[in-house]
Amino acid sequence: DLGAQSGRWAAFQERHRLSCEEAARLLLDAYEYRGLVKHTGGCHCGAIRFEVWASPDLHVFNCNCSICTKKQNRHFIVPASRFKLLKGADNLTTYTFNTHRAQHTFCKTCGVQSFYTPRSNPDGYGIAPHCLDEGTVQTITTEDINGKEWEKAVKEHKTIRNMSKP
Repeated sequence: DLGAQSGRWAAFQERHRLSCEEAARLLLDAYEYRGLVKHTGGCHCGAIRFEVWASPDLHVFNCNCSICTKKQNRHFIVPASRFKLLKGADNLTTYTFNTHRAQHTFCKTCGVQSFYTPRSNPDGYGIAPHCLDEGTVQTITTEDINGKEWEKAVKEHKTIRNMSKP
């Protein structure tokens, strides 16, 4: 479901005289050209399943804010266009607090947060690497971020706010 992008997709196909399969192949080729791979993952019970296009070499944030510390939330950030929920929308629930910009989504059945909408990138997703299926991750580099002083940390970080941009 392309949602608001369906008109752009149809116009692109028509302008270039492409079948749906040919247009999809172009999109996949573009992602693979950029060095991205398709990771799949989900929650513990399997009610939530998703796919995400990202590097096989993940840059993961280890935040020490109040909620990330309690949940041991380590995550990497991707643009929304590279994330697709495959199964379980009706089994997700959301927790918010403070500014309510971050949307902490988790499975209603098993309680696992396999992805969420981060405050730093509300137009993207924070993906928990430990919720990815085996076989597509090559390396993980972890960067500590001082979420206890969130505004200062995000302001000083050179790239975090742009991680959800395609």
